[in-house]
Amino acid sequence: MSNLVLYRKYRPKNFSEVVGQEHIVTTLSNALENDMVSHSYLFCGPRGSGKTTIARILAKAVNCLDRKGAEPCNKCSACLEINSNRAIDLIEIDAASNRGIDEIRQLKEGARFSPTRLKYKVYIIDEAHQLSKDAANALLKILEEPPAHVIFILATTDAHKMISTIISRCQRFDFYKLTVPQIVKKLKTIAKAEKTKIDDDALELIAANSEGAFRDAEGLLDQVITFAQSINDKHITAEEIKEFLGIIDSKLISEFFDLLIKKDRAKAIGFFNENVEKGINPFEFAKNLIDYIRYGLLFKIDPDLNNSLTNTLTSEDRQKIEKQMAKIEEKELRVFLKVFLEAQARMKYSPIPQLPIELAILEITDKKE
Repeated sequence: MSNLVLYRKYRPKNFSEVVGQEHIVTTLSNALENDMVSHSYLFCGPRGSGKTTIARILAKAVNCLDRKGAEPCNKCSACLEINSNRAIDLIEIDAASNRGIDEIRQLKEGARFSPTRLKYKVYIIDEAHQLSKDAANALLKILEEPPAHVIFILATTDAHKMISTIISRCQRFDFYKLTVPQIVKKLKTIAKAEKTKIDDDALELIAANSEGAFRDAEGLLDQVITFAQSINDKHITAEEIKEFLGIIDSKLISEFFDLLIKKDRAKAIGFFNENVEKGINPFEFAKNLIDYIRYGLLFKIDPDLNNSLTNTLTSEDRQKIEKQMAKIEEKELRVFLKVFLEAQARMKYSPIPQLPIELAILEITDKKE
């Protein structure tokens, strides 16, 4: 088995392998097939959503010697060099650590020269929003008059921090967070390839805790598989995932939420403290509770749960929330959310971490319907 981490080992090599960014794949594929590739692109979106992966596939596609439609062949010398990170004409720059004017001047100087081996010299600039003002202005100059043999792909998690003139010089693509079903589907393929048996609800837990970032999901799966192999565990369950990742069981949050709905203050405070004594982190409990209430509020607004913000829920959690939300009004949910948000903020400065949550419970259960 390869020593590569999973996100590198199973990084998509073709557009068809990319998960969840169909709108971008379709547009780029059409551009490639119709010979309408731009000289500069701006990929915006959350971390782990596939920005640099698609950038590398695009770089490979424009340089492929035997491309079929939009897809690189992954067999020619250009594709093999890029896949093995040996292509000197594919330059990847991390703007977080190379953000100054001198680095961009070097880039401009290098861009003037024709590619050494490939058809196009491709620059992928990650975290482009972190370029200094002078560096960004220097980059703008070459984006305004780019050499015909150069393609720039800028990637950023914070497009609003980019200067508007750079944005206007690029074709912009906005990446989406991935949904739980999208991530689970890909994780199943990886687990099968790694000859690891893992339950579907365990994969759902990994996906839900990746917060829409597929790279994070692969990282979590990598940790779980490594741990399972170390103890010779041949079948990974959801309970093991919860224990290994320190995930607070949604059943606990759901049960606690039921006590709040019933306004049973004594049982709610007892339940909370009993679980803290068992080792539950009160800060994590508060965070999970706020997430849960937030999803409940979103459900009240959109009963079909089609809102993209709720796509990180497991199917089991959706069913629980659907039942509970029938017992409470939207107005009361807003009060719950406000009170526990304030309690969470106070926990950082409280000599007793549980105290703000206990006071929040008393305030919530004192509300008159």
